[in-house]
Amino acid sequence: MATTIQGILDSSSSLVFPGVYDTLSAKITERVGFKLAFISGYAVSATAIGEPDMGLLTQTEIIDHARRICQSVAIPIIVDADTGYGNSLNVVRTVRELIAAGAAGCFLEDQVWPKKCGHMRGKKVIPRDEYLGKIRAAVDTKGDRDFFIVARTDALAATDLNEAVARVEAAKAAGADATFIEAPGSLAELAEVGRRAPKPTVANMIEEGRTPLLPEAKLSELGFQLILYPLAGLYASAKALETVYTTLRTDGTTTAIADRLSAFEQFNSLIGVEKNFALSKRYGSDT
Repeated sequence: MATTIQGILDSSSSLVFPGVYDTLSAKITERVGFKLAFISGYAVSATAIGEPDMGLLTQTEIIDHARRICQSVAIPIIVDADTGYGNSLNVVRTVRELIAAGAAGCFLEDQVWPKKCGHMRGKKVIPRDEYLGKIRAAVDTKGDRDFFIVARTDALAATDLNEAVARVEAAKAAGADATFIEAPGSLAELAEVGRRAPKPTVANMIEEGRTPLLPEAKLSELGFQLILYPLAGLYASAKALETVYTTLRTDGTTTAIADRLSAFEQFNSLIGVEKNFALSKRYGSDT
């Protein structure tokens, strides 16, 4: 069975999509016209528990976030499932719960738990056979349901490129829908990944991360179809909040930066205020 995400990919040579971390960021992603979004574990860890992406976020926390976000928008959502939060049995439960939450797919990686952000130092990976067991568990749990599995490996940093390619080739043969070799450290390495990784494959664009930041056309030329910006929204939000709060603390008012804020009615439109007024009227509520 073809998945929704594969259908989107079939309609274009490449697809740029952003990371989100809550219902508001997901709604904005949908409103500006993206066809797909990704729930970033890094971003959820930062915003939900105020901690870095170092294996501190739990399975329950990411699934709860996924459920709320998936219910808030109509576009498909891929979820960062980290390592599946344990062994293959944990992967079965994670994939089952994500499907029930309304997710359209997940990333599943091969790091030793507790994992780290793919652009941090000190990563280690589990044996290849153990990782492939997790991929098979995810594929079997998915069955014929509309769920897109991205096999991610961090073996490029932990071992070498040949091992990374061998892992994603085996994962694709085991039924994964797409592949993702994390954190190429140079343009030459990125080009090699784009040439050798089974398609479709992911380019992970993190501002000031390990991988060169390239435009969509160049990444498509290099062989990448899924072009992810997982943290751009988070970093933009953090910078905007710092600017607004600093101005408010210094000036005692937001007058000087009013043009940087969403207007009251504009924001109400985003979160559906009038729709809820209409529902209240329909059902005889006093709202």
